[in-house]
Amino acid sequence: MRTTGVVLMTYGSPRDLDDVGAYITRVRGGRAPDDALLTEFRRRYERIGMSPLIDITRRQAAGLQDVLGDEFRVAAGMRFSEPSVEVAVGELVSRGAQRLLGLILSPQYSATLMGGYDRALEGAAQGVPTRTVHAWHLNPAFVDVLASRIRGALATFPDAVRPGVPVLLTAHSLPRRVVDREPDYLEQLQETARAVALAAELPAEQWTFCYQSAGHTPEEWLKPDLLDVLPQLAGMGQRQVVVAPVQFLADHLETLYDVDVAGHDQALGAGLQALIRVQAPNAAPDFLEALASVVRGELSAWSTATERQAWAHA
Repeated sequence: MRTTGVVLMTYGSPRDLDDVGAYITRVRGGRAPDDALLTEFRRRYERIGMSPLIDITRRQAAGLQDVLGDEFRVAAGMRFSEPSVEVAVGELVSRGAQRLLGLILSPQYSATLMGGYDRALEGAAQGVPTRTVHAWHLNPAFVDVLASRIRGALATFPDAVRPGVPVLLTAHSLPRRVVDREPDYLEQLQETARAVALAAELPAEQWTFCYQSAGHTPEEWLKPDLLDVLPQLAGMGQRQVVVAPVQFLADHLETLYDVDVAGHDQALGAGLQALIRVQAPNAAPDFLEALASVVRGELSAWSTATERQAWAHA
């Protein structure tokens, strides 16, 4: 049986405050941020003590390696920082990988937003067979991971209060032009929210799907936005809220700042007494098992497709 290399791929993060400008420039396709935007992002990263995303992804890779076993090699590859996808591929090949499976650490897939991962993996592979997992947003084990986090957050409230605590299921906002071009991506986000709410046994009136982390551009971004919903809840007499991202699989700027700092400040300023964000999956054992199920399922589909091609050319 061939040894499979698995590349866990995500955005990456700046190395330190001095690297923030170069990192944002890479994310923006070579367009450097203006002084105001750079100052703001440096402030945010400084406020959270820099992003732990790369370290968490490395822990996820090491943990997934343990779950999958000796037939696999797993490494972390970043799209906009080091260790790059190319570095990860080189490491895996040197460790004996004979085929490469890319797993983008976003359960929902958009060719516009994430096609760069496919191209990075294929470009680094140098003839080694590759395949990239695309949408895995309804994987039952993954859905259960998020649902369990919501149940855990709600369990911190007294029994009499718990049924009335609103749960906001969030995803990263997008420019309207992206959604108009790829409406299926938006449906994937909403499908995940519905599946998680069902698994967490949330009544329809207890949860809402909304967006967070809208970009700093004048164009239209998706609504409703988390920072707009929080004051609305306070105006309706709510005093607590649970926020559960359905897209973010590790702690990084969009959770540690956009929810834990900006969202918390907005909530308290509007009159809410508590905002609880559910724990990110990070490298928790149940999430690693979910990732392993995604890998195994994709390899089964890959093998089936390969066998069909062989029969077709026989």
